[in-house]
Parts: sequence; structure tokens; C-alpha cells
Amino acid sequence: MDIQKIRSEFPILERRLYNRPLIYLDNTATSQTPDSVVKAIVDSYTTTKANVHRGVHTLSQEATELQENARRRVKEWINAASTSEVIFTRGTTEALNLVASSFGGMMLGEGDELILTVMEHHANIVPWQLLRDRIGFTIRVVPVTEDGQLDMDVYRGLFNDRTRLVSVCHASNVLGTVNPVKEMIAYAHSHDVPVVVDGAQAAPHLHIDVRDLDADFYAFSAHKMYGPTGVGVLYGKEKWLEKMPPYQGGGEMIESVSFEKTTFAELPYKFEAGTPDFIGISALSKAIDFMDALGVENIAAHEHELLEYTTRRMTEEIPGMRIFGNAPGKCAIISFLVGNIHHYDMGMLLDKLGIAVRTGHHCAQPLMHALGVEGVVRASFAAYNTLEECEAFIAALKRVTAILEG
Repeated sequence: MDIQKIRSEFPILERRLYNRPLIYLDNTATSQTPDSVVKAIVDSYTTTKANVHRGVHTLSQEATELQENARRRVKEWINAASTSEVIFTRGTTEALNLVASSFGGMMLGEGDELILTVMEHHANIVPWQLLRDRIGFTIRVVPVTEDGQLDMDVYRGLFNDRTRLVSVCHASNVLGTVNPVKEMIAYAHSHDVPVVVDGAQAAPHLHIDVRDLDADFYAFSAHKMYGPTGVGVLYGKEKWLEKMPPYQGGGEMIESVSFEKTTFAELPYKFEAGTPDFIGISALSKAIDFMDALGVENIAAHEHELLEYTTRRMTEEIPGMRIFGNAPGKCAIISFLVGNIHHYDMGMLLDKLGIAVRTGHHCAQPLMHALGVEGVVRASFAAYNTLEECEAFIAALKRVTAILEG
């Protein structure tokens, strides 16, 4: 990949902070957006803005076609069987809430069991807890091994005749671990248990084939994969979506309404109440085009090079360095602490040197408790990051460590 050409598509990377070049290493939280995606958004606002599916006039028809083209593009990208299985949401969080409320409410009853893992994002914990508190089922949790992998023996041992559902992240937003979800799904299906996959951290780095995985549901967000904010995708097998009750009520998701009875629209519109972010949705297709043009495998290889280089330098050259998550094949995420330096102090001083990293518990407090820490510093890479930026990051770490330990 021509990294400088890639970087030229991201004007924000030319910013300077505190008179230093911006080094953006917070890609796991949200990636930056290329010109092609921004242009698509501007073009829609300036030439084709009209509500979708609700008008016979030209602008409405054009906007509708842009949105449905994006649905077809997503369907191809994840290898769904049909566009009916592609539901647009506001992000992974809303997608998981939809599944928990609608599918979970249908599948789980008092005394039943749901399997989660200790490395889940809060968005794949709290919706299930809200449902549990209403219904009365039990949440079982898969722990992690010392190097940050799921304990698969424990996972298999959690299944019993009360197990009704599994929900698991494809990749950890803290450890970078890529979980063996295909294996986990196959084992769950051997017990007739469906599986929900939180793909927010996997979609920017891995080729996603929902039919090869055999996932029952798969959720991800546009803003983590070079796309717009406020747009997400929920893939669901049609056999489940047909049976599920709607998540929200209102315009678009209805076929007919009277005060006596309401009938619902066909898939996928049954789960898309109200006016969607049709402009962001249409721009999502441009983000997919951007990733496809580079090649997801090429992006991952470049990120892995940065990950390996930076991890080696950090562990060899910075005393007291602790890196959390060392699973083979992990995503390009480095979560770390140095000695007794507080993660917030580290992040604040790195920012003064122009380096954007994330600090805190990363919406993964149960994992932090399991690791025995309150929070960590997290650096994460994307297609536009460079070895030179990694060098600058390491130099900044050394400087900040010397200041805070001095």
C-alpha cells in the first residue's frame, strides 16, 4: 500500500496539536474518514436530500436508491444471503440492544441461561442485564487465560439443557484478541443454541463472511471502518428476523395501522422505524469501497507490522511496561501501563506531544476487574498510520515516563 497516498485522503492528519504533528492512535474508538466518504455526504446534502421510501418525487426516489444500493453493498461485503437480512441501525450498540430486546425476549425465560465472555464491551453486557432483570434468567461468563484468550474448555463446559443463547465479541476492544467465533458458533449450534456476534472491532480488520461463520446475528459500526458516525449494521438470519417482534414502533416499519390492529412491514423494514440516517447509510458504501480498494488483508498486514514493531520496542526499551493481551493473531491494539503511572496522566501528557491515545476502562469494566486494574492506556492502528509515527510514539512514551517517574 502507498501509505502517503492513503494519508493524503485524510486531511485531518495534517493537523498540528501544541505545535506538533497529530499522531492519531485512537482508531479502535473511531477511525478517521477519507475524502471519498465526506464527499458522498456533502453530495447527498447538496443534491439529493429527501426522505426515503416516502415520496414519488425524483429526490426521494434518488435518495431511496442510494440507501438501498448501500444495503446491497453491505450484503455483498459480508456475504449475507439476502438484503432482507441487512438492517441499518445507529451503531453496534443499538444493534445489540435490538437483538437483546426482540430476540432475547423471545428466546429467554425464567431459569434459562445466557453465555457471555469477560471481555465484552458494555454494549454486549448491559442490554442483557436489563432483560435479565425483567425475566429472571442467569448470565454465565467465560473467563480469559493469562495471555488474553478465551478459556474454551470453560466455554464448552458452560452448556447445559438451560442454555438458550450465546453473545460474544469477535475481537476484544482492549486485548485485541480475535476470538475463535466460527468454532464457538459451531459448538453452540451442536447444542441448538444461536449465537450473536459483536463485530465492532473485527469489521475494520478482518474479512467478514457471516455465512461462513454461520452467525445468527452479526453487528458492526460504520465509524470504526472509515465511515460516518451514527450508522451501524445488524445482520440477522432471515429465519430469526421473521419470527422476532419489532424493536421500535413508528413510521416505515408498518404496513397498515388502525386503532384496532397494526400489521408490520416486510424485512428488513420491520426493524427500521422512523427516518434513518439515509445520508450516512449511503456514505457507508463509500467506506466499504475504500477498504476494498486497499484490500482488507493488506490493511491487516500493514497494521500487524506496526503492532509487532511497536510492541517489541515498548517491551524492550521501556522499563515497567505491562502490555495486556498477547494472543496470537490479535488486532492492532496495544493496551498497556507503565510502572505505577496512572493511565490518565500518561494519556494527558501524550496529548501534549500531539499523540491521541485512549485511556480508561474502555467500556469493559468486568475485564478490567479480571485484569486487576482500573484502566489502561490504549494505542490502536489503522491503514494510515506509519512506522515513523510509531517511532514518535515510542519516543514520547519514554519522555512521559521519565517525567512522571522522575
